[in-house]
Amino acid sequence: MVLSVSGVLLLGIITFILFRKDGLKVSHMIVCMLFGFYLASTSIASSIKNSADSVAGFISGLHF
Repeated sequence: MVLSVSGVLLLGIITFILFRKDGLKVSHMIVCMLFGFYLASTSIASSIKNSADSVAGFISGLHF
């Protein structure tokens, strides 16, 4: 649950920055949001979640 909330928050911040700084239009934001909702209801959603969890685990395992 924590990874989902922080992922959503991170993607929301990135979208906001793109909107403010790089000229992302509101219509593009809406299309991306709807694409995410529709993608979440498909069978590929579990593969995407597993991949995101793997990347998050890899990043959290890095030590500098």
